[in-house]
Amino acid sequence: MPALAAKAWHSGASTVARRATLRGGTAALTTIYSLYKVHPTTWRWTATNYQPWMGDFARRHAWMTCQLAALHVPAYRQHLEAHDWSFRWWDLTSYPVTSKASYVTRYAEEQRCWHGSLELRGTLVDESSGSSGQPFNWVRGREELTDIHRNVAGFTALMMQHEERLFVLNAYSMGAWATGTNTGIAMARIAMVKNTGPDLDKIVDTLTHFGPGFTYLVTAYPPFLKDLRDRLDAEGLDWTAYRMHGLVGGEGMTEALRDYCEERFVTVRSGYGASDLTIGIGGETELTVWLRKTLMVDPDLRDAVLGPGETRTPMIFQYNPLESYLETTEAGEVVCTLTSTTVLSPKLRYNVGDEGVLLDWHDLAAVLRRHPHWQQPAREAWEQQGMKLPLLLLYGRADSTISFMGANIYPQDVENGLYADSDRAAQLASFTLSLVEEPGSTMPHPVIHLELREGVDLDDEGGRALAEGARVGVVDYLAATSRDFAQSLEESERTAEIEIRVHGAGTGPFADDGGKLKRVYLRREES
Repeated sequence: MPALAAKAWHSGASTVARRATLRGGTAALTTIYSLYKVHPTTWRWTATNYQPWMGDFARRHAWMTCQLAALHVPAYRQHLEAHDWSFRWWDLTSYPVTSKASYVTRYAEEQRCWHGSLELRGTLVDESSGSSGQPFNWVRGREELTDIHRNVAGFTALMMQHEERLFVLNAYSMGAWATGTNTGIAMARIAMVKNTGPDLDKIVDTLTHFGPGFTYLVTAYPPFLKDLRDRLDAEGLDWTAYRMHGLVGGEGMTEALRDYCEERFVTVRSGYGASDLTIGIGGETELTVWLRKTLMVDPDLRDAVLGPGETRTPMIFQYNPLESYLETTEAGEVVCTLTSTTVLSPKLRYNVGDEGVLLDWHDLAAVLRRHPHWQQPAREAWEQQGMKLPLLLLYGRADSTISFMGANIYPQDVENGLYADSDRAAQLASFTLSLVEEPGSTMPHPVIHLELREGVDLDDEGGRALAEGARVGVVDYLAATSRDFAQSLEESERTAEIEIRVHGAGTGPFADDGGKLKRVYLRREES
């Protein structure tokens, strides 16, 4: 290695002793970790009995995983050399951050695996959806997949612990995409499963065939759950006879969309994952949902938890550091190390580009104890699952916004404003946000494109009424939640001039969206 300390690491008797110590320590940690993985009930025990010292254990395990990779993963060793890395005991931050751009695209697949060898038997290849521009392939070994399935099953079992006769309708896209097939396999550990994919007809047929004698859990992308609610409404389903939950992931979900879906579903909860890493990094609980909803209406709690001046409302998940050790960079981006050495292509201090904040459960409890009107409802929510795992407050991608009149507008803000009215939400299939600069204009202005659901046909007057209602809903939501937008609205009436354009199903900017796994909520340019 270029650095003298790094060279010393690879030579001499001290190096041999150090490597032996590291291997011995790693073996001990790995043994403890393997015992922890023996049965799904240990996941539940960890979640309900988590203590801060476990985070210290997880950090040391993450450090040792990085150090083992420095010895045994050729690409990672080259990555360290390129960053003039030098060995430091127990200093996880001494290892440079990796990312898709700085690591994945620079080194060959096999070189990113342990010992530079791609194990073939039992290995599956997942593909990311390509929502960021280019699909990527991700290899996952047999033992790694077993861990993933156990973790997802353990979390879901804890969430559904009071439900009987669980029947999972897996509506994620099937095939090479990471979430679909893995979710189906994981759920089969705890429930009966049908992998329908995102096919509304198949789900309707399944519900009709099996009837209301089950508790249904539909796993899907958030917009599909809305599509399903709308379709079942149109079919005249007797919702009172059925008991149905939703578990969504793959993209953010707003409280307005949750509220709309929960007019029919018993609960709708989100999971957090990334194709680069794993599908089961974190999940929503009753506590995190209560916290997020309260942050939206209680400015004192918002300041206490998020800090003064923060106008965004994050999604909130609880996560297990023993599986996915999380940190944040100085820029506020989440960095993840998958601590298990069963991960075929190790993910080490990996940055997927999401902004977030980490919060210990015990620290949150201390904040909530300040006021009884916080503590009592929070405790009632927490007791539903009893998890003491730390929290990830996730804002999403830093570039997922447009700026207008000094205020940032996020797609989540638009969705909250659009879906706040259930009648309006029932007419819509999708939306997208763009910043448009018209010829001769001195300043670009925001445009929200609305796609009508199939079968919804509005005349000119109806389209204008829908557009105006949508504009008012979005402006009202922004004025209530964004201090910058509210200030801009006071200073200039032009701030409220958000243009709404209504399109029929599959037309206009939505004409090419039919084959995409995830919807495009932000379009950077428009000619």
